[in-house]
Amino acid sequence: MRVAMPSEEGMIYQHFGHAAEFTVYEVEAELIKNKEFIPVEGPRSEALADFLTIHSVNVVICGNIESGIKSALRAKRIELIPGVTGTADDAIVKYLSGEKMGNPDMECMHQQGEGHEANHHQYEHH
Repeated sequence: MRVAMPSEEGMIYQHFGHAAEFTVYEVEAELIKNKEFIPVEGPRSEALADFLTIHSVNVVICGNIESGIKSALRAKRIELIPGVTGTADDAIVKYLSGEKMGNPDMECMHQQGEGHEANHHQYEHH
């Protein structure tokens, strides 16, 4: 199984659709077999679902994520755990231990035409 997280300097990057890199863990029998850093080249947002599929990712752990990207991941049958903060290494340990983490209702909402700076984001819980 392969678990991916958008990351920047070891931390879970909080704006999924703009991630420049993913930390990908190869997991077997609840043990980490391999860890690699995969840079994102080309389009972002919904296209990241295709990128993750190409890299055989089964699970995505992330911070904030837009609804369109959630749908694209769901269509690719990639399990999603949003609303997670902290380091990628801590998150994979929690995931493997079965600890409840994240917030399944976390979505990053922004107005059409606005920039993606932090002050333009609104976070909604459903």
